[in-house]
Amino acid sequence: MVANWSFLTNHAAALVCIAHDPGVRLRDIAVALDITERSAFGIVTELVEAGYVVKEKDGRRNRYRIQGHLPMRDSVARERTIGEILDVLVKTSVPSNADQLAHESGASPNGLPGRGNAAAPAVTTPGQS
Repeated sequence: MVANWSFLTNHAAALVCIAHDPGVRLRDIAVALDITERSAFGIVTELVEAGYVVKEKDGRRNRYRIQGHLPMRDSVARERTIGEILDVLVKTSVPSNADQLAHESGASPNGLPGRGNAAAPAVTTPGQS
């Protein structure tokens, strides 16, 4: 029997979703993480309360901004910032051939449904808005 586990927690995976699409809906995060919408709401709320994500209203929708300058909470990775970790997890350059093929087929090279060909991440550092 194969164990069902991931290197990323649901909180980290939610940050990746937000980095790919700052206007992502909770429903989309829930689908990407294979959790309920209520759980996705709880995760995003915890990220907002911890200061890692800023939530702003945009009409009837929410937009999110990741505070990339903040340090990781884990003592093992405390010398790294959220932005540095997301730079590794989120591609910010022009899509490669594999990315383009995945986009055309509807798959996602990063393992998150529908997030394969997104714009630059919504990660901010001090001095950016």
